Amino acid sequence: MQPGSSDDEWREDCAPRRVLELFATKWTRMILHTLFARHDGAARTGVLLRSLPGISKKMLTQTLREMEASGLVSRHVQGTIPPAVEYRLTDLGQRFIEPVEMLYAWGRQNADALDMLKGRPTSRRS
Repeated sequence: MQPGSSDDEWREDCAPRRVLELFATKWTRMILHTLFARHDGAARTGVLLRSLPGISKKMLTQTLREMEASGLVSRHVQGTIPPAVEYRLTDLGQRFIEPVEMLYAWGRQNADALDMLKGRPTSRRS
């Protein structure tokens, strides 16, 4: 969106705002990154729970449901007893990985500058 661009480009449902809405959810980014970087694009719920320190089972389930509704992951129930549920990155989820991984790489490259930031009241970082 460029200064002076048409009002249509600034709509509430414009593409840049929709992307930022996905990035605004902390756990969505982290689940995408974890599925991609640690589990080759697919993992069972319990594996994800153990791979994401700090997330509750309830928050993981809620976020995975939202991600499935958004088309970022697909849910696959295996016919075992008890049933095993696996989540996989969809084509859209795979395409969304690139900007997520760019942010993670930027964070690693700028860790010293990030360490100098003052903590936010909601931050768990000490």
